[in-house]
Amino acid sequence: MAAPQDQDNRNLPIKLDSTSNGEFAPIPLAQPQTEANLLAHQQATELAKKLNQPRRTFLKSSCGAAATLLAFNSAFARHGLTGGHYALSADAATEGDLAATEVDGQEFIFDVQGHFVNPNGDWLKKLPPTAKPLSFMPKSQCDLAGQDGNRSYLQCLGSDEFIKDVFMDSDTDLMVLSFVPSAPDNEPLTIQEADATRQIIDQMEGDHRLLLHGRVNPNQPGDLEGMDALAEEWQVAAFKTYTQFGPKGIGYWLTDDVGLAMIEKAQKLGVKNICIHKGIPFGPKSFEHSLCDDVGAAAKQFPDMNFIIYHSGFDHGFTEQAYTADSENRGINSLIHSVLKHGIKPGGNVYAELGSTWRFLMRDPNQAAHAMGKLIKHLGVENILWGTDSIWYGSPQDQIQAFRTFQISEAFQEQFGYAPITASDRAKIFGLNATKPYQISAAEVGKFIQQDKLAMSKQNYLNHPTPHFQTYGPKTRREFLNLMRWG
Repeated sequence: MAAPQDQDNRNLPIKLDSTSNGEFAPIPLAQPQTEANLLAHQQATELAKKLNQPRRTFLKSSCGAAATLLAFNSAFARHGLTGGHYALSADAATEGDLAATEVDGQEFIFDVQGHFVNPNGDWLKKLPPTAKPLSFMPKSQCDLAGQDGNRSYLQCLGSDEFIKDVFMDSDTDLMVLSFVPSAPDNEPLTIQEADATRQIIDQMEGDHRLLLHGRVNPNQPGDLEGMDALAEEWQVAAFKTYTQFGPKGIGYWLTDDVGLAMIEKAQKLGVKNICIHKGIPFGPKSFEHSLCDDVGAAAKQFPDMNFIIYHSGFDHGFTEQAYTADSENRGINSLIHSVLKHGIKPGGNVYAELGSTWRFLMRDPNQAAHAMGKLIKHLGVENILWGTDSIWYGSPQDQIQAFRTFQISEAFQEQFGYAPITASDRAKIFGLNATKPYQISAAEVGKFIQQDKLAMSKQNYLNHPTPHFQTYGPKTRREFLNLMRWG
């Protein structure tokens, strides 16, 4: 069963909070975001009364999403955060048809970074009996909790709930299920368990809905050797690696011997996609390996391989501004600098992925405008891939609705040479771009999805939807440390 619904009607449909994906300590909201949430709550109450609707009903509607984004615009503008905005008509907050036109959409959405945690995995056996991993997650309080031992709450985080969050409560069509950095004997999700979730969707006649990564860190024993089984037995669509991760906390470069060995083996196995975590530094010990210095060189050396840079090199401790040749080599600048240095042009084999990056940028329209503007300008709109890092952020629908309406201000366009984000650009970023490296026909997949059992289940579900508007990742430093210790 799903988690208890927003009993106090307090959760907004667009979520600005301190939630992290577990790879960085949660960053508290600043005054602009706190005021944005407060104003959105106030307006939701007033507008629900005006429309003679229960507050919960209003928040679940397209008008509720539009009103929330409009409130964010107002609060951000008071603090000078006007480099970007959510481009919505004022009447979208009260006119359902208009809100649906502006907030909803029919794009093909291919999320290339999703996660879930296996509630019955072998990783639990390595924990002491008193450990309560992931117990801070709000969804861990669903009706399944307490029914079978002191860890039964983990059932609330399983594959059924994952499918509801991703495919029922959002517009997502396809997702790539990814992995966290871990040693082979301590994985919260193994390739076998990920494949079991894919089979659940297949049984619902939702084939093609979920693709799999294979986790490989070539600088730890056994990972290079394990690539054969990942490709041949599990038919992974990409290999996922963390250049910051390794024995004793020391990472590696793609251009090191072990990095080159990984790429060459992937090439030999016919898996053309290498997904690389860059940015979101784990800590000072391996900070240098969070930078993208090696990306351009590797991409140039292997032109027939695709290098998908997870998080686009984004660093939460660095403020994104316009890129220039002498910009500090950090954050998204690091990725741009690397591809420019090695002559990787738009349309080339380096892709910037937005998981966690866009979710954080939603709270700061100035940084959002710079990040999206310079990625489009220097990597090309065709080389930006949609990813959300959900389930850590709950259903990805709010990220979709925010991106669907975000626009770079005319002032920033003129000052920094950014192009406006068009409907065609959004359609490419949301899903069409990813069909190239993953070799999927969007037209064929779209045709199939419109007819599969999962699509029909969703149509029935949408008659009485039950979104919860919750986030699951750690929200405080204490929760983050709990995840690091037990998760």
